[in-house]
Amino acid sequence: MKYTCTLIAVRDMEKSKQFYHDVLGLNIVADFGANITLTGGIALQTVDSWKGFIRKQDEEIAFGNNTCELYFEEDDMDTFAAKLKSIKNIEYIHPLFEHSWGQRVVRFYDPDKHMIEVGENMLMVVQRFLDTGLSIEETAVRMDVPVDYVKSCLGRK
Repeated sequence: MKYTCTLIAVRDMEKSKQFYHDVLGLNIVADFGANITLTGGIALQTVDSWKGFIRKQDEEIAFGNNTCELYFEEDDMDTFAAKLKSIKNIEYIHPLFEHSWGQRVVRFYDPDKHMIEVGENMLMVVQRFLDTGLSIEETAVRMDVPVDYVKSCLGRK
């Protein structure tokens, strides 16, 4: 068994393709009209065809229920946050903020109210703290992670 991708239902395929390309930089891998596959392991399916596949043609699909999110990581959060602010009609769940462990994140909705989180790449968080003059040990304390985790991040850069 192998996990392949996450599929989400969308109301307007063209609007969703544009959003995922313009906001998150995803490109189309395969386009079958009612179903497209994007880079990053996401597939979009038109809501009408989705209803047929799940045999719920007469039932309403619940958008915006806040029960899951698509999670992305970004190396340059400042540039991404500025880009996001420049895009019209982004509906924020919350603006950019920093978690207690130091990772900066922003959450917003796609056109169909699917939650999207973009978090700072943890390697960048480690590097940001080290760049401020913290030692490896102090960075581990600041992030509430083992010293070995910080060292392993340095080895992955």
